[in-house]
Amino acid sequence: MSKQNPDYPGQYPEKSDFADSPPAYQDPGMAGYQTSYPGPQQYAAYPPGQGPYPPAQPYPSPQGQYPMGQGPAVTMQPAIYVQRAPLVYPMPDYLGYSIFTMLCCCLPLGIAALIYSISTRDANNMGNEELAKKNSRLARNLNHTGLGIGIAFLILWIAYVAFAASKH
Repeated sequence: MSKQNPDYPGQYPEKSDFADSPPAYQDPGMAGYQTSYPGPQQYAAYPPGQGPYPPAQPYPSPQGQYPMGQGPAVTMQPAIYVQRAPLVYPMPDYLGYSIFTMLCCCLPLGIAALIYSISTRDANNMGNEELAKKNSRLARNLNHTGLGIGIAFLILWIAYVAFAASKH
């Protein structure tokens, strides 16, 4: 049944032992070639690109692998967003006061007060009472300061005009 090959010390099966198998390519450097295991279950190595299995292909990249709109199904848990309700008793935002301060008294402090007034309104709508309270207080203080500066400039301007008129 088996005979010794003088070139390779292992035993090779006769063709009659493997009636259904394809002819084997005997190369000791190939994967699957085994010389130390005698008998009909000996591995048979095949030349590159041939054999009972198709040649290995590299894993394809996901781009372009699936038609538009089709692809592997991905299951995800839905995201849960927790959103606060607007405050029941909102903090005052002093928006009108800020606009008056900006236009009539002190432009830089009026702009800052307007920004904090809008931030107070946003914090009220988001339900963030601490931030609304802080921004409301800042807007009020900036408005009071801007109004004080505006009144001081108005008094100084009136005094200057009165003093200049009395000199003539």
